[in-house]
Amino acid sequence: MNWWLFPATALIPLLVGSVYYNERVVGGMWMRATGLNPERLRGGNMAVIFGMTYLFSLVITVVLQFFVIHQMAIAGLLLNQEGFAEAGSPLMNQLAELDASSGLLTNHRSFGHGVFQGLEIALAFVGPIFAINALFERRRWNYVLIHVGYWAITLALMGGVLCAFLRLPLAG
Repeated sequence: MNWWLFPATALIPLLVGSVYYNERVVGGMWMRATGLNPERLRGGNMAVIFGMTYLFSLVITVVLQFFVIHQMAIAGLLLNQEGFAEAGSPLMNQLAELDASSGLLTNHRSFGHGVFQGLEIALAFVGPIFAINALFERRRWNYVLIHVGYWAITLALMGGVLCAFLRLPLAG
């Protein structure tokens, strides 16, 4: 696997956030929805905030691969089988034949498919979670829409990158 892709993909939330939450884009609406102001935001320890954000983004990246790449289930099932990930082994030859006849290992491995899966996760999981929190915090719906918008863009890009570029120890 090309493990370097995980730390690279974990940068996406920081990059998207730097644009999305900029005052000229959505940042002004976000500050009003949260009751924050530029002076209060400057008071935080940015090294800790960015460092922890990157760490949490790395966790999201590692977990996200299992949602956007359907072939991860195959790899999980075969991980302990003799010959798995060994070029030329009978198991890997069978997987290559199966992929050649059905596309089982290579279907849905595109940037667009990853984008779709990332959006689906944002709308089906992140959106309801933010909405539930907002209800109990007595927040307005713009608060939910602002954050879900950010996560829709972010997870779509992360999903697209992982789905298109993460190599798996499978045939093909």
